[in-house]
Amino acid sequence: MPSMDVVSAVDVQALDNAINNVKRDITTRYDFRNIKSEISMNRKEKTIHLQSGDDVKVKAMTEILIGHVVRFGLDPKCLDFGKMEATAQGGAEMDVKIKEGIQKETAQKMVKFIKSLKLKVEPAIQEDQLRITSKQIDDLQEVMRQLKAQDYDIPLQFVNLKR
Repeated sequence: MPSMDVVSAVDVQALDNAINNVKRDITTRYDFRNIKSEISMNRKEKTIHLQSGDDVKVKAMTEILIGHVVRFGLDPKCLDFGKMEATAQGGAEMDVKIKEGIQKETAQKMVKFIKSLKLKVEPAIQEDQLRITSKQIDDLQEVMRQLKAQDYDIPLQFVNLKR
């Protein structure tokens, strides 16, 4: 019986490469000269920390980060930008969370949407992913097409398509 998994995963190595490119861009840009700016990623906590001399520079860093994330083939929806905060030295900082996995509420919305399509498919929530089974592979492909058209504020990947 054909099946597929719907997941929301982030290629951490590609994200790390994007962050390294942002570091390189910051060191060569004229508007960042003589301003201490840092960007770092904590792989355990799945966060990215941005820090610079003022909030305009931090916003510029976020735009550069989004550009490099897209260039490396990642969806910018995987980044959850926090609030801008002032530092003790007079600068600004921001924490960015890396979103991975499908939350239970989002998975329930997806299941409800899939059932409303009236296709002969059976969706099932499995921890932080969604497994969809069907007798026909065409129905699975239609579900893929319909889910891509929806906006769940997370990047979706379709893996383990078994015939």
